Amino acid sequence: MTAPRPGLCSVTFRRLAPEEIVERAAEARLEVIEWGADEHVRPGDAERAAQVAQATTAAGLRVCSYGSYFCAGAGEQLTPILDSAEALGTDRVRLWAGRIGSAEATPDEYSRIVARLRDAAAEASDRGIGLALEYHGGTLADTPDAVLRLLGDVAHPALSTYWQPTVGAPDRTALAEFEAVAARTSAVHVFSWWPRTERVRLHERAGLWEAVLAAASAPPDPIRDALLEFVPGDDPALLEAEADTLRGWIASA
Repeated sequence: MTAPRPGLCSVTFRRLAPEEIVERAAEARLEVIEWGADEHVRPGDAERAAQVAQATTAAGLRVCSYGSYFCAGAGEQLTPILDSAEALGTDRVRLWAGRIGSAEATPDEYSRIVARLRDAAAEASDRGIGLALEYHGGTLADTPDAVLRLLGDVAHPALSTYWQPTVGAPDRTALAEFEAVAARTSAVHVFSWWPRTERVRLHERAGLWEAVLAAASAPPDPIRDALLEFVPGDDPALLEAEADTLRGWIASA
């Protein structure tokens, strides 16, 4: 089995400069960073992306992905996002499957988003970059069945999905949801919210995450990255301890 790489989503600390995030991630003995497009590496700013990439690798870390806010079907251009991803030296871009939940989407809305995702995957693939869906409410990737249907209808090998616990789902339900999509999942966002969106320390949902990370090492194509996100209070001082917890779970998976 191959264990996921422990990492960090830079959006966890939107107020910090990339250079400080790199320093803190290295001190926490993480391995990879997903750089966010909303604050740290803007789409199309290849010069800044290259600077952030250099700072990341100089600290002994790798850029695992580019966390974009490209929303399929909203008329946005993917090319500037791919330019930044290429300058970062990453082969994966996270994006969003529309702005409407799978149960509410009309057939026309669904078809439009599928077509845009298929075109986006083809454009990204031509540049050696894969795309991954944000697993999130209010999109077409909001349940396991919806994700698997969407991936099947797009039918492009460059498209995978992320996974994170559904808000309010108890551990057993969340684990079952993960297991349903694990074979198509390239990364998981690791955070503990309970009972709904209240942020708690990672170890407070140990039962869920120990099981998820064990399962994440098991598919024929193991999950590549486990990325910390949403620490309580956005407090950078918590990163080292949360990273210790994550690395311990991965080591024992």
